[in-house]
Amino acid sequence: MTAIGIHDLELATGHYVVSLTDLAESKDIAPGKFVLGLGQSEMSVLAPDEDIVSMGASAAKPLLERNGTDGIRTLLFATESGVDQSKAAGVAALELLGLPHNVRVAEIKQACYGGTAALQAALGIVSRNPTERVLIIAADNARYQLDSPGEPTQGAGAVAMLITADPALLAVEPADGISTTDVDDFWRPNDSTTAVVNGKLSIDAYLDALTDAWGDLQDHGGPAIGDIDRILYHQPYTKMAKKAQQRLRQVTGDDISTALNPGDEVDGRDTGLETSARYNRRLGNSYTASVYSALASLLDHDDSLAGDRIGIFSYGSGCVSEFFTGIVQDGYRDVRDAGTIDAALDRRVPLSIDEYRALHQGPHGTSADEVTPQVTDAPFRFAGVHEQARQYEAR
Repeated sequence: MTAIGIHDLELATGHYVVSLTDLAESKDIAPGKFVLGLGQSEMSVLAPDEDIVSMGASAAKPLLERNGTDGIRTLLFATESGVDQSKAAGVAALELLGLPHNVRVAEIKQACYGGTAALQAALGIVSRNPTERVLIIAADNARYQLDSPGEPTQGAGAVAMLITADPALLAVEPADGISTTDVDDFWRPNDSTTAVVNGKLSIDAYLDALTDAWGDLQDHGGPAIGDIDRILYHQPYTKMAKKAQQRLRQVTGDDISTALNPGDEVDGRDTGLETSARYNRRLGNSYTASVYSALASLLDHDDSLAGDRIGIFSYGSGCVSEFFTGIVQDGYRDVRDAGTIDAALDRRVPLSIDEYRALHQGPHGTSADEVTPQVTDAPFRFAGVHEQARQYEAR
């Protein structure tokens, strides 16, 4: 059977960055509550001329430059930060990227799980015709009300992935575990630009979904915990991965370390908690891109993964979750440039807290005609609204 999976992936983020230490001090809160309690040091913030389309296309551009466009007949755009109630964000991204018109495009939504739903759909498309390749863009802008408990978990990020036969990075295995429950732990009403969160309920729903999805994976022939070398979790904040690791330890009875630092082990094996959290700790929550940002971080900062089995737990509030596995391919380090994403994170422009609050309170999602000032130095930008239609351009 031909292996199918992630051949290449790339990450992009916003123009600005806010220090969580600065945010805490502005509220007379000890910085440790955010930096240690949440496991977050920074959060990305979009400029006025950035959104999920510009950010997602910016992630996809270098990926397509490396791999070309031949065989790409599907673009799936996963997001819970949609910019239109009808038109898929991927349609605008297709034009920006210069992809041919003979490409099917669709937008997939189920909170933070949407990227994994797109991945599973892509695997099916390629299994039907192994000569085809599928481009996935998972992009989100996480926004909560100012001074709310969710504010320090904001963030922005996009991951682009190319799904192919005989992948160079990760071959996804066929067994998976799924769990869906109707729960109001997190949502964003149509008339709101910020999310509504029940924090305690969301943590409980996440952990219960992990338990259920793991059990379903075992029922469908998935590997035992001792046969998984690294484990990635959806990270709304990186400390949540630690909570998930604790729950999985209880469920499996395996000696999974509960420490978010180098040396966390399962039977003497590093499970990747610290390594997979490096990008998300600096990005903040990137919703659909989060667990794949964790995958990028793991691949970029661990040189000994070839042949290892990676467990991936994807969670989307509301809630839908999935636990699946993949095998890291030989030569994966030849595909990954470990310094590229770190350098991009270092290039973000710091915002003072006053500047951040003013930007947060500015217009978002308006359909009124406007021309946005040019701020971003990314390849693509949101140029404004003309006759109620959003406009994009290459820089």
